[in-house]
Amino acid sequence: MSHDIACRLHAAHDLRIEPLADPQPQPGAALVRVLRGGICGSDLHYYHDGGFGPVRVRQPIVLGHEAAGVVESAPEGSGLVAGQLVALSPSRPCGDCDYCRAGQERHCLNMRFSGSAMRLPHEDGFFRNRLYHPLDQCLPLPDGADAQAAAGAEPLAVCLHALGMAPDLSGQRVLITGAGPIGAICTALARLRGAAQIVVTDVQDFTLGIARRMGADRAVNVAEDADALADLAQGKGQIDLVLECSANPHAIAQAITLARPQATMVQIGVGGTLPLPLNLIVAKELRLVGTHRFDREFAQAVAMIGAGQIDLSPMVTQVLPAAQAQRAFDLAGDRAQAVKVQLDFGA
Repeated sequence: MSHDIACRLHAAHDLRIEPLADPQPQPGAALVRVLRGGICGSDLHYYHDGGFGPVRVRQPIVLGHEAAGVVESAPEGSGLVAGQLVALSPSRPCGDCDYCRAGQERHCLNMRFSGSAMRLPHEDGFFRNRLYHPLDQCLPLPDGADAQAAAGAEPLAVCLHALGMAPDLSGQRVLITGAGPIGAICTALARLRGAAQIVVTDVQDFTLGIARRMGADRAVNVAEDADALADLAQGKGQIDLVLECSANPHAIAQAITLARPQATMVQIGVGGTLPLPLNLIVAKELRLVGTHRFDREFAQAVAMIGAGQIDLSPMVTQVLPAAQAQRAFDLAGDRAQAVKVQLDFGA
């Protein structure tokens, strides 16, 4: 009798640990035993609100789209072998629509995304012990890589895609608003890419402490000191690049104030409709650009993690057994003590 489990959300705050039926084999897929899964902001939206923006949970769904595991079996000639550590890409574009044909798979009209309630039936995610996953979405890591690091590939891919929207960072003064997991990874990448100064803002001292460990030069609690960045507002603004990871209207407005003329602002945080100081965007000729998920960056992220080029470990603040998923979700939403919480499915 298998003791495999799934973390299945039935409604807001109704997250159940349920027995997992044996996964059914699928063509062109590997059987993977999940080791680690990371809880993302969108998972938290589903958990707390029963949905994410206009998307609602209409039937029970296994959450999770950040995970790594070990191949249990794979078809002959697939290039995957039993015992190999793989990062699981949650993104399954159709390959056939106009956007896929144009090489913009992230905008696929028929996208299937693990742990997403966008479509009916919902697309079950990675928070379960075992699943079949398409071969080309199982990206192997070299021997010696660990599952905790590999499970960071998805958020790293999001940040790599976001930085692909920005000019070269070397020698630039960068402002990162919001010090959650995405802000933390953006900080590490900005450091890696030679930013001259990295300023991170948040309203929690705990997350700002993690941002310092990820490479921030200045980590400022804007709730405690509203004028702490006044020096960066001088001369029409001193910031060359903004990576906006909070979707908070106050953070966005402050960032626009601190941005120099012709600066770029990459909007990574997702929110709804909000007022913007258009006068400043126009007067400063700011470049405001959105960024959505990733395409080839997932493979780049796995390669970076596999080669040890980036250390995401400071942001993994807690690891809990998967059987304690409810506690892990409650903790993950508390920025006073958590940045990235991972579930351990090997425990």
